[in-house]
Amino acid sequence: MVVAGIAHPASAQIGLPQLPGGGLPSSLPGDIGVERAVGRVTGGLQDGVTETLRAPSRLTGLIRRSNGALEADPQGWPVVSGELLAIAPSPEVRRAALDAGFTVVREDRLDALDLTTVVLAPPRGLSLRRALERLQRLDPTGDYAFNHVHQPAGGTALFTPDAPPPAPVVQTPTALRLGLIDTGIESTHPALVGSRIVQRGFAGPPQMGAHGTAVASLMVGKTPAFSGGAPGEALFVADVYGGRPAGGSATALAEALAWMVESRAGVVNISLVGPRNALVQVAVRQAQARGLRIVAAVGNDGPAAPPLFPAAYDGVIGVAPVDRRDRILPEAGRGPQVDFAAPGADMAAAGAAGTWVVVRGASFASPLVAGLLARDGMTALERSASDRGAPGPDPVFGRGLVGLTLRTAPDAVGARARLSR
Repeated sequence: MVVAGIAHPASAQIGLPQLPGGGLPSSLPGDIGVERAVGRVTGGLQDGVTETLRAPSRLTGLIRRSNGALEADPQGWPVVSGELLAIAPSPEVRRAALDAGFTVVREDRLDALDLTTVVLAPPRGLSLRRALERLQRLDPTGDYAFNHVHQPAGGTALFTPDAPPPAPVVQTPTALRLGLIDTGIESTHPALVGSRIVQRGFAGPPQMGAHGTAVASLMVGKTPAFSGGAPGEALFVADVYGGRPAGGSATALAEALAWMVESRAGVVNISLVGPRNALVQVAVRQAQARGLRIVAAVGNDGPAAPPLFPAAYDGVIGVAPVDRRDRILPEAGRGPQVDFAAPGADMAAAGAAGTWVVVRGASFASPLVAGLLARDGMTALERSASDRGAPGPDPVFGRGLVGLTLRTAPDAVGARARLSR
């Protein structure tokens, strides 16, 4: 098994539209779009009407600033340069790929998820797109994908400049185990010192990030003036970024989910978004089958944006943000992937070096729901939900609004700086 925390190039991927039987289309014309369903993704196929899913224009700068670590796929989504993913390829297919000029970069075996992924480099002189086509011709029913990166659902600053490495684990007795897949966190923040914090890196050593620190505080933070969803409980933090340009990879997310299962976390929060992703989809399904509940932010690309992932995978609990007047944020994602709404703006969260920040976005609503779910369970969470919008479940508030008492006013802790997208 791959040792969680081994540093290797961060990467992530998108699963292209799959044919019955799990294969990819045999050709990829230049104007093809990655399909998405108006409904949830179930299994390896999509139900409902599909439409083109193209990357938001905001990601162009991310690719440009990566100094060659990333390139764009035909739809503009950032993809790790020089890597393709093969999910559980047979020995025969692997030999055929090697004979066709592909090179094995690494092989990841995640025993906790019963999942194997082989990362391949394309033959010299062949673009990733053409290389993907060649793999599909070799094995029309196989699962192959680009290696795309996921981005935080809210927050412009991932990492704090010149931040010290995360502090050692604080050993504090606790009853629950929650998980966070994000950046590393500042475990010495006053909101977090009362929790047992365990951090592990999946893209190099853990590196403290502003995004992860804020999200962690909203999950388990506790001070006299501040409380997260499950205050004081244990938190297992998987840093899938490590400060790298190509952080947030599918391989890192899959490894992190395996670690969460091994660590016996009950609920994990993922405040990250990206396109549909064959490897992450399988990892999510395998983790869920082993009892892990996954909560995710629905994103901040607006009500007209297609559902983003992992929130839109089947069984994942998607969360949308509201402001201090309990109105859904105008930038919040909407659709059947929304299960609950929770405070996500006009409120405080932990910042760097013991400070506090004012946060805004779906990233910061999701951890409140994750904490509540871990602490109270799904039945209690549903009963506490306040029905808003159209009667019954709807695409804006989902099953209702929860966690209203967990919004800490910025003035209560002296928050001034802002963390939002």
